[in-house]
Amino acid sequence: MKKLIATLKNIWSIEELRKRILFTLLLVLIYRVGVMITLPGIDPLILKTSTNGTEGLLGLFDMFAGGAFSKASIFALGVMPYISASIFMQLAGIVVPQVAKLQREESGRKKITQWTRYLTVLVTLAQASAYVAYLRGQDGNAIIPQFNGFFFWITTVIVLTAGTLFVMWMGEKITDKGIGNGTSLIIMVGILARLPQSLGAEFAAKNVGGGGGLLIFLIEIAFFIGIIVGLILLTQGVRKIPLNYARRIIGNTSAAAATGGSREFIPLKVNSAGVMPIIFAQAIMFIPATLVGFSQSETAQGFARAMQDHTSLWYNVIYAVLVIAFTYFYTALIFNPTEMADNLKRNNSFIPGVKPGEDTANYIATIMDRITLPGAVFLALAGILPGIAALLNVTSGFSTFFGGTSMLIGVGVVLDTLQQIESHLLMRQYDGLMKTGRISGRSPVQASV
Repeated sequence: MKKLIATLKNIWSIEELRKRILFTLLLVLIYRVGVMITLPGIDPLILKTSTNGTEGLLGLFDMFAGGAFSKASIFALGVMPYISASIFMQLAGIVVPQVAKLQREESGRKKITQWTRYLTVLVTLAQASAYVAYLRGQDGNAIIPQFNGFFFWITTVIVLTAGTLFVMWMGEKITDKGIGNGTSLIIMVGILARLPQSLGAEFAAKNVGGGGGLLIFLIEIAFFIGIIVGLILLTQGVRKIPLNYARRIIGNTSAAAATGGSREFIPLKVNSAGVMPIIFAQAIMFIPATLVGFSQSETAQGFARAMQDHTSLWYNVIYAVLVIAFTYFYTALIFNPTEMADNLKRNNSFIPGVKPGEDTANYIATIMDRITLPGAVFLALAGILPGIAALLNVTSGFSTFFGGTSMLIGVGVVLDTLQQIESHLLMRQYDGLMKTGRISGRSPVQASV
């Protein structure tokens, strides 16, 4: 405890870090206040008592928006349009060579960022129009009668677009002047905002009627903590490939100095795809239910219900297979062993016992394929854990935190934020050494891959 208090004091004593943390907390507070503000033309009292549900794909949107989607908030779309635009530009960089070339240049990356913002506006306009149709179909009674159809549509689209752009701006400001990745941090805050309420509902459900409910609740908390530890291991797990730098001769033959010979490693992440395979798999699982909605067949309707029931056996089996498949697919998209081998060759480094060039690329690709399998299996297990928790009578709200998209994003963002804080603390220690006039140790040589 004393060490924790001392660490907090060190964090607070660094002026730049203190300002960054306070700036981040301020923007997060503004975002959470905006989530509570209802769209113009919507009666919040009627909306609160309506029975509309946000299940399936809409439930995923509501989770990313921090509950703003179901509240018909001015931030109802959250950062989802920006994420969609960013993913599109990322995939375009893999498919289109011109975009890939821009991604490797500083000026090109700025141009792509600007294109992403423009694309975000277009995506937001389309999603805002669809959201108006959703409100009219699900919560038509909550719309104030004085608002005519066109006026409600145009005002809602404008407000939602402005709200999304404002959230996008806050995310960029948090990245520049705050702590961590701003967009991911906003998503994490929205997800974790539901945790206290879900935890309270689970505690109340287990305490009804006695019968050892408190003990069951404590066991659930223990499993919950264990799942968090497992997700941390999945997120941080790497396979280290040893790497050597060839010795170089600097100077003339009479006064030569041998440098190099240092030994480093290439860290290959067990889960390079992150949370994207789960998001893709969830989106695919919603397609059958959407298509079957146009059919009157009883067999098709039963299949659609099975694909929407996250506690059914077939749902979890198909879902796990999709997660594993998308993990390999997305890893292949973002990981380029040939480019990595070329970078190693240019930097005069090599893997011991492996020839540079094509052999190195094949070796790295083989290692990556091997470590992706256990990573994909564990990721699939994390994806189906909420369904297993629901089968064990965990309340629907709390069961979503037993793995899945919620906790993967939460764990990843928390680790990134802690890493940002730690880097500031290390920089502060380095400045202190410089002020004393002494330089202790040397900076390690990192592999440029």
